Amino acid sequence: MVPLGVRIYGLGAVALGLVGIAWGDFALQWQPVAASFPGRTPLAYLFATLLLLAGLLVAGAAVKWRPNSAFFGAQALLVLYAVAVVLMHGPQIIQHPSAFPVWNGVAEQLTLVTGGLAAYALLATISGARRAQLVQVATLTLGVCLLTFGTAHFLYLDFTASMVPAWLPGGQKFWAAFTGVAHIAAGIALLSGFQARLAAILLTAMFATFSALVHLPLLLADTHSHVNWVMNAVNLALTGAAWTVAGALPQTNTHPGKTTEAGVVQAP
Repeated sequence: MVPLGVRIYGLGAVALGLVGIAWGDFALQWQPVAASFPGRTPLAYLFATLLLLAGLLVAGAAVKWRPNSAFFGAQALLVLYAVAVVLMHGPQIIQHPSAFPVWNGVAEQLTLVTGGLAAYALLATISGARRAQLVQVATLTLGVCLLTFGTAHFLYLDFTASMVPAWLPGGQKFWAAFTGVAHIAAGIALLSGFQARLAAILLTAMFATFSALVHLPLLLADTHSHVNWVMNAVNLALTGAAWTVAGALPQTNTHPGKTTEAGVVQAP
């Protein structure tokens, strides 16, 4: 059986692929490619199509081939998101190494990479020790990414607050700061191994809440906005990545690198 979190991770890639094909473009600042880059539009269509096909495999559309189809799809998504980190965000890091928004963009793509690593660990026929190693890499990487997200909330508190629905009790800045603290707390939990699985589950719920309260209302208010479609697709993919990591973590308080002797991980 392919875990539900892995399927949601695949659906996020499907959404990103469909948006890319509909606009004939990369996913804006989430997939930064210079307008002058040779063959940019054909490459955008190619990248979006690959995301779509790999996402369909992971989500289980090819029923007759699963779970092997999901396994190969997860490998493909892992490679595609890694390409986005290295070839799309890499040049920005070289050009603007001290710009925090650049690193925040890298962290978002790396989070999607962690989903691919965790999905591979769940679906691959590998030893328990190897599986535990992959889960540990995914967990630690996600932890660092979450510290980056939390820091961004405080560095750009006013902007973050502007995304919060005004009708929520407590005020927009309170929720912007609260979610920043939540990101940092989850990052510390994943890095330390203390209640790591619980932190990943709560992170998944928080990302899903962002979709319901922030991204989806923006899309419904302006369905012609490219950025609104991209934000919803990216957040869906982030939700799936967090859920997949949560499913790969053992149901104990031990560090992901110190699982049972068999290295068994559990999926919700």
